[in-house]
Amino acid sequence: MTNLDPTPSGDGPRPTPPEISFNYMPYLGTVISVAILVATLFNFITPAGLFSANMEYSLSQAIRNQAYPQLAAPTEVPSANHIGIVAGHWGSDGGYVCPDGQTETDANLAIATFVRQKLLDQGYEVDLFKEFDSRLQNYSGLAVVSIHSGSCEFIDNDASGFTAVPSLGSRSQPEAASRLVNCVTSRFAAETGLRFINTTNEHLTSWHGFEEVNQGTPVVVMEAGFLNLDREFLTKSPATAAQGIVSGILCFVRDEDPTAQVTP
Repeated sequence: MTNLDPTPSGDGPRPTPPEISFNYMPYLGTVISVAILVATLFNFITPAGLFSANMEYSLSQAIRNQAYPQLAAPTEVPSANHIGIVAGHWGSDGGYVCPDGQTETDANLAIATFVRQKLLDQGYEVDLFKEFDSRLQNYSGLAVVSIHSGSCEFIDNDASGFTAVPSLGSRSQPEAASRLVNCVTSRFAAETGLRFINTTNEHLTSWHGFEEVNQGTPVVVMEAGFLNLDREFLTKSPATAAQGIVSGILCFVRDEDPTAQVTP
């Protein structure tokens, strides 16, 4: 007969299974560490946590802009310390193009770049614009000066010098634009030795920026010289031309007398 009794055969005592002990102390330390981590993370994401409200906002904005760059906040309106400089025809049609490949844009941009740096050195915020820059729309600042050059073609022996036209007409502060152009013309002539040519050139008087820039901001558009008789000056001395423009702008913003004699 089969023995179904699991007890081992023999008369000895049944073996006792070994006791299993559980040391919970190491696990308790892990549980406490996890709890501290969770609490820290909870504080991190709440306004009363480790970061101030401003820092949390900056962090959330950075994450938001990274994920949705098209939703970034629009550029703020320039402050009263801003000055706008336009490099004529830059990013557009190139302006006048000379037979040897010299372009008006190259001359204008070189001068405008020097103007920007010199004004930055004086502590102003300077916005350098292309010809049809979207940022010109309702741009507000101390002043805007658009820099151009005259034709490469020989006109006559008198086609040497510079001209400047202010934003008048419908603008809300025509007297400010008049004073700006007076400052620019007097200082540019003193710095460069070029003569001022009073002109009604439609290319200048109908410049599109007059209508785009905020009506409270005075605007002047100028030709710093001709790419024919004044070419050497425009292409080899852009810093001198820039200094004349900068001196004119500073004359305006510092409320100096434009008729006062200055030493270059």
